[in-house]
Formats: sequence, structure tokens, C-alpha cells
Amino acid sequence: MSMSASTQPGLSARPSWRSTLRSLWDWRVLCLLAMGFSAGIPILLIFSSLSLWLGEAGVERKAVTFFSWAALGYSFKFVWAPLVDRLPLPVLTRWLGRRRSWMLLAQLGVVLAILGMAGTDPATGPAALTRMALFAVLLGFASATQDIVVDAYRIEIAGPEQQGLLSSAYIAGYRLGMIVAGAGALYLASYWGSAKGAYAYQAWQWTYAVMAATMAVGMLATLVVREPEASAQAERQASGEHLRLLGVFLASVLAFVGVFSTWGQVMGGIKAGPLAGLALEAMRMMLSLGAAFLVGAVLVRLGLASRAQARSTWVMPVLDFFARYGVRTAWLLLALVGLYRISDIVLGVISNVFYQDMGFSKVEIANAVKTFGVIVSIVGGFWGGLLATRMGVMRSLYWGAVLSALTNLGFVWLAYAGHHTVGMYAVVAADNLAAGFASAAFVAFLSSLTNVSFTAVQYAIFSSLMTLLPKTLGGYSGGMVDALGYPGFFVLTTLMGLPVLLLVRLAGRQLLARSSA
Repeated sequence: MSMSASTQPGLSARPSWRSTLRSLWDWRVLCLLAMGFSAGIPILLIFSSLSLWLGEAGVERKAVTFFSWAALGYSFKFVWAPLVDRLPLPVLTRWLGRRRSWMLLAQLGVVLAILGMAGTDPATGPAALTRMALFAVLLGFASATQDIVVDAYRIEIAGPEQQGLLSSAYIAGYRLGMIVAGAGALYLASYWGSAKGAYAYQAWQWTYAVMAATMAVGMLATLVVREPEASAQAERQASGEHLRLLGVFLASVLAFVGVFSTWGQVMGGIKAGPLAGLALEAMRMMLSLGAAFLVGAVLVRLGLASRAQARSTWVMPVLDFFARYGVRTAWLLLALVGLYRISDIVLGVISNVFYQDMGFSKVEIANAVKTFGVIVSIVGGFWGGLLATRMGVMRSLYWGAVLSALTNLGFVWLAYAGHHTVGMYAVVAADNLAAGFASAAFVAFLSSLTNVSFTAVQYAIFSSLMTLLPKTLGGYSGGMVDALGYPGFFVLTTLMGLPVLLLVRLAGRQLLARSSA
């Protein structure tokens, strides 16, 4: 791990403090703060806040953790990111421009999905639970689309030397949005009278309606900011080309959904343990993806969409990455990207359910996890960013992986301690400090891997891959806890982080060797 800061990708000369402070009042910083806020609202409404709602409604723990799969849209956003990058929207694009039109559409989709969830009581039966799941999937899809557009917008409104400040503003806004959707939602639901053992649907209905209203912050920013000059001058293709490409994409999605749902109907009656269930679901995902890619390839070969356009849209960003790093190093880097966050993401899916099972109230969880924990994670993020600059990206990446794995052992102690408030705050502090540190180092690492010619698409690929396996495994966290107990599960998540340490070291050596060559 001897790569110096000067030889690592993704690092540039630091601006003066005076210049940085002046930049804080730049309209772009304020707009990214607002957009980050709106991007941070949906994620906890799919994960932790929803899991508490479903838990109070009497939904079994295993089904609650399955809802984390609703956020898999974040893991597959690279599939439709090129369409968002190229496809104009009727009326909206002419009015707002390419980036802002998609941003507003995504934000409207987020509002619609949250209101749909607010209008559904999961305690009324399987049909309502299915409806809730569909709205949760829509929320994940719309939110992931918003992320795609905000990333592209951030890249296009400023040069590389300003991206660090804009990213910091975006992350700060994102964390504030998470506090509102996490702690704020729990406070409101508790204030309006819902609790474990005393479920009140109307409390959660009003809470989610308020969360939908908070999206006005990002929507207002979208309407008042400027369209990026690079986007306004982008070359436009014929609308027919766009429509044919969209048709191929929709047909591929239908193929994926068809195989995925058919598998569920055929295999739904099979009872399997956590490991066997994971293997079956992995086969289900692979077959569904295979069907989607096969349908897309056949339709392109039949001439429904231009081969050249399909290649430039989906294939060229991938080929560019492998050409720049070589096949061996590229696969090593992709493995690191896909596994780096596995330890904390798998644990995070069930953490709120764990706190509930330990006897902590929603208010206690809101105070410790959703407020105190998020603030600590912001501190950890600044810490990680500073050390990434001082010691280099790969070294900070390594220590982030070490801390993320080791801090999971604190949950083992808390599982035995039970309702221990001071212990809970200590565990939350350690976990969030490590997560913030690791996240900052990881974002710097991902940014260094992208090519400016394909920034939006490649960044979407990396960020999608980052969460795909961890979130898939997280869907089984409830079954793992049932089989192993909480202490065994937390030890398992620690062990999941150990291969990451080896991958970081190997990747560091490969990148150093390529840099030296």
C-alpha cells in the first residue's frame, strides 16, 4: 500500500482555503445541497422507516427484509442511465432542457410513489402488501433515476477542480434528507400515535404524506437553476432513433419481469434454508437478466434499433473501462467495487429491526441512529476525505474496509447487552464513523476510475455494482438471523469484510504497477 498521493488517480491539487470559502456561496453549491436533500429523502422510506412501519403493522420479519429488494433499482440504474442521458422528453425537454426535464420527471415519480405508499395499509392483507411493494419498487426506480441525473448535472456544471466541493454539498444535503426521512419520519409516526403493539395506520399515512411534501425542496431547485451548457449544446439524434431504443429497453424489462415472476410462481412453494434460498434467488436473478439481455440483443439484430446506437449507448462505456485498465486489472477493480460495502450494507438492512427487538422505542432509535448516527457519519465523511488527500486513496480505502468490518463486532456485544442506551450510542457512533470514512474514500476511488467521456454511465455502473450483491444478500438477512441468531449474524457480516482487505491490497499493487509503467 505504498502508492503515493501523487501517483493515485482522482487526486488534484488542493485550492486555497480562501478560494474554497468563496466557493461556498456559489449557486451551484447551493443547488447541489437542495438536490442532495431530495435525493436523500427516498432511500430510508424504502429501508429503515418502511421496515419499522411494516414491523408495527405485524408483517413478519422475513418479509420486512425482502422489501430491501425494492431498492435494487439503485443496483441496475446503469441499464437505463444511457437512455436518461440521450432520450428527450416531450414538452419538458423543450421547456427545461435535457437534464432538468429528467430531474423533474424523476422527482414527480418519487412524490407519486411516496403518496401511493401513504395510501396503502400493509396490515389489511396480502393484496395491500403487494401494492405496497409495487409502490416501493416505483420509489426505488424513480429515486435511482434522480441520482443518475443529479450525478450527470453535477459533472456538467463545473470542472474537475470544483467537483470535490460540489460532491461535499450534495452529500451534506443527502445526509440532511436522510435525517428528515429517518428521524423525522419516526418522530412524526410516534407523535401521531403509532407504536409497536399499538399500530395506527393513519399516523404512518400522514408521515409519508409529509415526506412527499419535502420533495418540493429539490423540485424548486430544479425549476430555478440553469441547464448545463454542455447539455444544452449536446448533439441531438432523431426522435425515431430514441423511440426504437426505448422500445428495445422496455421489451427487455418485460422479459426480465416475466422470467422473474414466473420463477416465483413455479418455485414459490419450495421451502429452503437461507443458503439454499440465496442460491435459488441467484439463479432467478441470472436467468431473468439473461432473458432481458437476450431479448434486447435479438431485437437489435432484427433492426428494431440501430446497432451503432445500441453499441455506443451500452457497450462502449464498458469497453472503454477494460481498454484503459486491461482485462485482469479491470475484473479485479470490479470485484472490489462489488464487494467493498458488503459488510455494512448487509447489516444495515436489519439494524432497525434489531434495535426494535432489543426493546428500543422509535424515539430512541430516531435519536441514536437517525440523528446522532447521521451527524457522526458526516464527521466520518470529512475525516475520510481529509485522510484520502493526506495518505492516498488506496490506503484510506484499506483502513475504511478494516473499520467497517471490525465495528460490526460491536453489534455482537449489544445483542448480549440488550436494552443498553449508552452501549447503543457507542455502537452507533463507531458504526457510522467507520461508514462515513469508508464512503468518502470509496467515492474518491470510484471517481478516479471514470473516463470523462463516459462519466455518467460509468459512474452509474460502478455505483450500481457497489450495491447489487450486498442488497441481494441483505434481503436474506431476516432468514440469516432466524438461523444464526443476532450474534452469529453480526460475526458473519464481519467475516464478509475480510476478502475486501485482500482485494484492496491487490488492486493497489496493480494500479501502482500500471502507474509506474
